[in-house]
Amino acid sequence: MAQVLEFKLPDLGEGLTEAEIVRWLVSVGDVVAIDQPVVEVETAKAMVEVPCPYGGVVTARFGEEGEELPVGAPLLTVAVGAAEAPAGSAAGRPGTAPSAGASDGSARPADEGSGNVLVGYGTSAAAARRRRVRPAAPIAASVPRTTAPAPSPAPVPAAPAEGPVPVISPLVRKLARERGIDLRQLRGSGPDGLILRADVERAPAAAPALADTAPARSVPAGGAAAGAAVAERVPLRGVRGAVADKLTRSRQEIPDATCWVDADATELMAARAAMNAAGGPKISLLALLARICTAGLARHPELNSRVDLAAREIVRLPEVHLGFAAQTDRGLVVPVVRDAHTRSAEDLTAEFARLTEMARTGSLSPADLTGGTFTLNNYGVFGVDGSTPIVNHPEAAMLGVGRIIPKPWVHDGELAVRQVVQLSLTFDHRVCDGGTAGGFLRYVADCVEHPSVLLRTL
Repeated sequence: MAQVLEFKLPDLGEGLTEAEIVRWLVSVGDVVAIDQPVVEVETAKAMVEVPCPYGGVVTARFGEEGEELPVGAPLLTVAVGAAEAPAGSAAGRPGTAPSAGASDGSARPADEGSGNVLVGYGTSAAAARRRRVRPAAPIAASVPRTTAPAPSPAPVPAAPAEGPVPVISPLVRKLARERGIDLRQLRGSGPDGLILRADVERAPAAAPALADTAPARSVPAGGAAAGAAVAERVPLRGVRGAVADKLTRSRQEIPDATCWVDADATELMAARAAMNAAGGPKISLLALLARICTAGLARHPELNSRVDLAAREIVRLPEVHLGFAAQTDRGLVVPVVRDAHTRSAEDLTAEFARLTEMARTGSLSPADLTGGTFTLNNYGVFGVDGSTPIVNHPEAAMLGVGRIIPKPWVHDGELAVRQVVQLSLTFDHRVCDGGTAGGFLRYVADCVEHPSVLLRTL
């Protein structure tokens, strides 16, 4: 007899509490194998595919593409032990045993007591405990492609004006907010008056002017009549939301300062050209700048640190885990090159290329995006000369690099056209004073202007 097991959105690590469904990889009625990816989700860190620990037939999915689910919310249910399940399915294997209380052979979702509402299917956790589903054999023939809503019990009074509203699911609350619906005015059709998603969907939506959280609404511009302009509301979630939170925290907590200098990069560009002309893998400019930064941090370790506010201490870090800003379709991400201070320019080039490609495809893991100690931001690729970077919290400094372009420059006492770049250093003024920050930036500029200076530290 098949057992129906519930698979919930797992803890994806690094303090992540929710994820947005980007794309379902399976449909109701599909046969899945153990550890087969069933859904692609986007977290505040990266895009990841979530594998299912059970093998069998998918009987239900919870959540639509574009919907955000909290960790622990139901993702799907799988009928385990059906005849159609692939060989080596989860039937009878560890972690797939029927849930407690199903000894009579009936099948029900596992871990029903979690308090989660099976949103979108008209079934609450309490209702699931009272109703036992006995699937016919074979299971695939009995699984509908769409799930009918549960029958509604007799109407119950609307929620009182005071006291808690009978809603368990945060997704039901979110749907009500989007539709401008006052949950206290609804009569819940679930057990004990529980308000289900179906109740919200049946209720008439409020007028657009009242739906403050609607995705888009008319906004008068400059005193113009209503409807003269339409503003688009873009949710701050996923990668974009994480970036917003981190930058806001950086501005709130870090007393930063910025210093900058123009440098003649002609010799550095010539040195790179000579390296690449000698054969072997090409060396990127970013890798050379990274190598210069790690040498500078060895001389000025104050900038490779972070502040422990609770202990009121500056924590200096022995390794340099170098982050670099990468722009993607989903927003700005900062992959981290581990132990950058131990890597050669050739090794750094390869690692930058690998992480950049993963960033573009959305396949970076949370581990690839955390643990940085210093960040290098090459905004010159956008065709701009300078910037005042925001420190990547909880780090202590970020070096910004502008575009390298021909400019008039005094070289050897004469006016000449040279390849000039602007370097900007934003630093946490709590970890050092301007003299230290200026010393680091001047060292970086000297290495850019005279690459032979770097040889002294290798």
